Amino acid sequence: MSPSNAAPAPVLTINDVGKTYVTPVLQGVSLNLLPGEVLALTGENGAGKSTLAKIICGLESASQGTMLLTGQVFAPSSRRNAESFGVRMVMQELSLIPTLTVAENLLLVDIPNRGRWQASWIDRDRLNALAAQKLAKVGMQTIDPDTLVSQLGIGQQQMVEIARNLQDDTRVLILDEPTAMLTPSETHHLFEQITRLKSQGVAIIYVSHRLEELKAIADTLAVLRDGKLIKVCPINSVTEDDIVQLMVGHSVSQDLDRPRRPRGKLLLSAKNIGRGRLVKDISLDLYAGEILGLAGLVGSGRTEVARLLFGADQNEHGEITVFHNTPGEPVRAKVKKWSAPLAAIAAGIGLITEDRKSQGLLLSQPIRVNTTLSDVAAVSKAGWLQRAREVNIVKALLQRLSVRCNSMEQAVGTLSGGNQQKVIVSRWLHRNCDVLLLDEPTRGVDVGARADIYTELEQMAQSGKALLMVSSDLRELMQMADRIGVMSHGKLVNIFERGHWTEKSLLAAAFNDTHQPVEPVAA
Repeated sequence: MSPSNAAPAPVLTINDVGKTYVTPVLQGVSLNLLPGEVLALTGENGAGKSTLAKIICGLESASQGTMLLTGQVFAPSSRRNAESFGVRMVMQELSLIPTLTVAENLLLVDIPNRGRWQASWIDRDRLNALAAQKLAKVGMQTIDPDTLVSQLGIGQQQMVEIARNLQDDTRVLILDEPTAMLTPSETHHLFEQITRLKSQGVAIIYVSHRLEELKAIADTLAVLRDGKLIKVCPINSVTEDDIVQLMVGHSVSQDLDRPRRPRGKLLLSAKNIGRGRLVKDISLDLYAGEILGLAGLVGSGRTEVARLLFGADQNEHGEITVFHNTPGEPVRAKVKKWSAPLAAIAAGIGLITEDRKSQGLLLSQPIRVNTTLSDVAAVSKAGWLQRAREVNIVKALLQRLSVRCNSMEQAVGTLSGGNQQKVIVSRWLHRNCDVLLLDEPTRGVDVGARADIYTELEQMAQSGKALLMVSSDLRELMQMADRIGVMSHGKLVNIFERGHWTEKSLLAAAFNDTHQPVEPVAA
């Protein structure tokens, strides 16, 4: 073969890399990553994907094996050290500083000053101009660079995190669940940037559970299971079903054409609720035995609706009525706004937040404490904790949801993302609330854990609970929901009944620019 036709040399070579804590979590992984290649790295939560990614970007050291970067030994001692070699990672868990502006976060290690005689003064105009260029690369030019990161939604923060790592000197870019909180439009902008980086010879490791994305953007597939590399192959040589079976060892079905669940008693009715410009005169009803999906773009008001219904944010007008879940029972509560989330919980409402680590879990506390936190009275007597009763309840819930852990005394922060999410679900099963609000319930969760969560939500609906599911994943809503409401610019523009929606019609409603609400479609 002539030199001009020779295969390109790998930009990154991984040889027999492993990692052991108490037990092995990564065992003998060997991979080659070529310039301009997108390698899809997938597997169940706990399969070793994040561990491998952290070893490559310097956040963890390998217990065995070696790595080569363009033929030279590569053993980064820190994330900063890896970045100096052009190896960067966009992590699933955001690393932005909420008290700084978007611009300050984007150029944190290279903030421009006013020159030699005013070196200690930040050149704000140049800082914001450079930040605006970075935001434009990911289609977020509408964000003011002077905005505090704490004022952005989770999806917008994710785009800022991605923009920060799209550097021109990047040689290897690792994207860990980059679209978990992104809308289709934002995902499209990200894919455009990935294509641009590929053309420049940047090698990309794309970690995701969204199989349709892997097929759309990747060249090569690598599947991990239980810390071992199961298969490496061209992405176009396998189907989505093949990938699922490689990940979990068996097939997982998706029923997009199932019939509508029977509608039961009205359990919650919200009339003309709102909060400033975020939520404008929203009216919706939640019924026993059904799942209402809530779709929309990032910033459309989906999360804010769930927070108003739960009392995490204060409703400014309208009213919320909660009904008992037994025939003939009177109204349980009628309020303009909840005094606090505890009042909503007392009325039978639970909330699974969109950010489990910062809003949902006590990461340093054991699984047991996190599970029973929603109803400590149920495991107490006369103010004293009944440990034996608590242990029995938690044990049953962990078995019911197939939570993988060493023991219920394990700190919940050490679990994989999917198992952390199952712990949050078990918390509300323990409370036995009649209305459950779920905000991005499967964010960063693998297909196996996702199927377990779907099964549990199905059982809750069958038992007569009312569920509101907020999700950026339209296929998830189309699979699980009986009705799908679509938010746009703070308004509920339409509610589609099962059998009367398409992905195209849902997207069209999400991009609605008329700002005109549409009455819910009758059952």
